[in-house]
Amino acid sequence: MFWKFDLHTSSHIEQLLEREDVTLRELMEEDDILQECKAQNRRLLLFLSQEHNMREMVQLITTEPSAELEEKSRFKFPNIACELLTSDVSIINDKLGGDDELLEMLYHFLEQEPPLNPLLASFFSKTIGNLIARKTEQVITFLKKKEGFIGLVLKHIDASAMMDLLLRLISCVEPASLRHDVLQWLNEEKLVQRLTELIHTGNDDEVQQSNASQTLCDIIRLSRDQAGQMQESSEDPLLAVLESQESVSELLRNMFEGEKSEASIVNGTQVLLTLLETRRSGLEGLMDLYSQGYERSYTVSSSILNAIEPHLKDFHQILLDPPQKSAILTTVGVLEQPLGNARLHVARLVASLLQTNCPSVCQELSRLNTIDILLDLFFTYTWNNFLHFQVELCVSAILSQPSSPEERANHQTNPGVQGLFQRCLLVQRILDAWEENDRIQSEGGTRRGNMGHLTRVANMVVQNLEKGPVQSQISDLIKELPDDCRGRWESFVDETLRETNRRNTVELVSTHNMHSSSEDDDMESPFPNDLSLQQAFSDYQIQQMTANFVDQFGFNDEEFSEHDENIKYVTVTIIDLWQKPAHLVTVAVSVKLSDAAAGVTRVSDSNWRRQTDRAQANQRNLMSSSLNATAQPCGRVGLLLCPVNTLLLFSIAKNRSIAPVSLKLANAS
Repeated sequence: MFWKFDLHTSSHIEQLLEREDVTLRELMEEDDILQECKAQNRRLLLFLSQEHNMREMVQLITTEPSAELEEKSRFKFPNIACELLTSDVSIINDKLGGDDELLEMLYHFLEQEPPLNPLLASFFSKTIGNLIARKTEQVITFLKKKEGFIGLVLKHIDASAMMDLLLRLISCVEPASLRHDVLQWLNEEKLVQRLTELIHTGNDDEVQQSNASQTLCDIIRLSRDQAGQMQESSEDPLLAVLESQESVSELLRNMFEGEKSEASIVNGTQVLLTLLETRRSGLEGLMDLYSQGYERSYTVSSSILNAIEPHLKDFHQILLDPPQKSAILTTVGVLEQPLGNARLHVARLVASLLQTNCPSVCQELSRLNTIDILLDLFFTYTWNNFLHFQVELCVSAILSQPSSPEERANHQTNPGVQGLFQRCLLVQRILDAWEENDRIQSEGGTRRGNMGHLTRVANMVVQNLEKGPVQSQISDLIKELPDDCRGRWESFVDETLRETNRRNTVELVSTHNMHSSSEDDDMESPFPNDLSLQQAFSDYQIQQMTANFVDQFGFNDEEFSEHDENIKYVTVTIIDLWQKPAHLVTVAVSVKLSDAAAGVTRVSDSNWRRQTDRAQANQRNLMSSSLNATAQPCGRVGLLLCPVNTLLLFSIAKNRSIAPVSLKLANAS
């Protein structure tokens, strides 16, 4: 009816375009100008692409609005102009990317003195970035002609929009041959070296240091990801420079030259940590970022480790004498000497270095006794779980580190493991800290915040004592403990630690109180009404699982086949129930047929909706799951998700007839 009577409303923009004296700002006042632009309104696009209008839009995004304007509307027109210029409409892209005069107006924005207006900088970056992706050759050719382009971008690196612009130059250029030319150009402009120079103890601009560090980290990750996706084996020049021993050494010199600076230590260490990351691509790489404790599948470039090794003593000294920080008030009291970001990043670096299993690096850390200092910090800062996790990773790496070929050939022990038990006195520290915590708790105090990580460290020792690459060495070191200490340790492992592990082991489901449907006194309770069933289905849909996850269980209705076997009976056994959230219950069932086997179908979105409609049509509020007879022997175990107190109807499909077996579900505890 709506279209029949032609009730659609025309945009007011069309009426404005009828006027010969209409201005760009008048059109920008219209709420639907962006919608009309993206909808390819031809008259509007022709108007916007006129030279004077293009110049005005570029002027809007590169010129600071008057301070006299009202704040809430001050950047209204620049924002709309930016959205129009980046609306990805070919006529606007062609006009902007093909006109050197317009590009010069854009480039002039970089020639201003810092600091740039952050909002205008984002408009500029977004516009240039869009042109780099859409009009690549023209824009890259224009930028290459500007000798000072990279210098101007780095001059304004304190604006995060400039970081985005650099990353677009690296990641958004196609095809591969042109991208390689751009990378070669950036390398010739010494982009990596210039960014490294900004991370220096003499640079007081912490924002500039942080953005330079983040840019280097992003370049490393982007370059490695793209290298893994590229078919050709051409070397990425920026990544090659970043991973070179000369570049890493220069970064380390900048970090430690002159007076200690927390900003330079933290930002420089961030780059080192990124260089030490595993070089995986895709899903495996994503999982690696969130699982620092797992074994790395790629060896780190020896040039990176060779550059870091001479400076391990400098990092060790940071742990002993960090940059001064004032006292801070925390939720557990005043902290006179905070741990500080510098020492935390050094702990992260040590953990990453130990995971590389580089013998020379591990031996130098053992010689410096760095792990002993980290353990001191572990027991001093009992509420800093960030630190506790890194120390736990360090202990795990040492205990799981096999002896080097030279050590095995000379029948030498692993110096890291030996230092952990003899110089660091790991066992004694665990026992003393545990007893001290028990004393504090017995006096009514609070359990220490590092006890969870301490439990994990103790379990690591026990597990590697039972089975591990240095099992025999750990066993010998435990035997060498003083008699009283060894007795305390054995008692701790057999009693205290075992009891703690038992308490920490959560039993997800308890089945001893479950009873069959025949014993249910509430068998006659009413079924859920239509509204509650609808709500249950709605809640089920928004569970944190994808449609693919749900649909991968069981079969679709179209896949049900008919068989000639005679089905005598079906046995359905409830194995377990989980009730979370309260109105839904997950049922684990085992189904067994006498003459044929059945597969339990997980109720998918489509099946759930279809079966719900069928149940409503039959005036029954039931949820059903069909069992498809198969040629395989024995029974199957499956999962079903359904509302609580719902009657489940299990069916055997044979020649379109069913043999139902009903079960009443009790509330899961």
